[in-house]
Amino acid sequence: MNNRRKTFLIIKIILLLLFVLGTIFVTIKYEPYIIQLIRNPDRFKDLLTSYGHLSLIVFLGFQVTQVVIAAIPGELVQIAGGYIYGTFWGSIYSVIGIALGSVIAFSISRLLGYSLIRTFISQEKLEKFNFLINNPKSEIIMFVLFLLPGAPKDLLTYIAGLTPINPVMFFIISTVARFPALLVTSYIGANMQKGNYITVAVVSVIACILCIIALLIKDRIIARLHKISHKDNAKKNENE
Repeated sequence: MNNRRKTFLIIKIILLLLFVLGTIFVTIKYEPYIIQLIRNPDRFKDLLTSYGHLSLIVFLGFQVTQVVIAAIPGELVQIAGGYIYGTFWGSIYSVIGIALGSVIAFSISRLLGYSLIRTFISQEKLEKFNFLINNPKSEIIMFVLFLLPGAPKDLLTYIAGLTPINPVMFFIISTVARFPALLVTSYIGANMQKGNYITVAVVSVIACILCIIALLIKDRIIARLHKISHKDNAKKNENE
């Protein structure tokens, strides 16, 4: 191993340690506060308002944080966004924040590699989605997974960084696939702010039913994607 590669490896290990330790620190110290804050949209709105012209940047910061630190529930931030900014702008701002967070998470994963993923994704989950790596149809499979309610989308963003997928294509796929869910959560938040609790209840029940159905069939879909993946890889190996 030459000096250049050795220096790069040392830098990579240092960055990995800094990221892991930073994530653990933020999760332990700030996660309970963040969750408690976004569960109270009025309090969250007061916090954002206190930053004046920087309020939108702060909101985007929360969205970025919930993507990079996957333990923070993104749905709560999205509902709060709809509550504060309305359905349309709440959805747009959530898309922007999540896109920025995805760029960061994807880039970190691509820079630090497999060793990073192993530090905070269980071996079971990693093996479950391992078929994405070096798959010729990663784009189609990822679109399906990001569209599925209940799929660990933030973790999938890190896993995507290990695949050969084109970054621009990934951001387009993940954004388009995520948008319907973002629109629904923003709509729920906006109607909470207006006091339309019947609408909130109806939409929430429908969303819950769809999530339950998705959770029930998710493993079947993933198993089907596995089969497709194995067939494609087998054909690829035959051609080689």
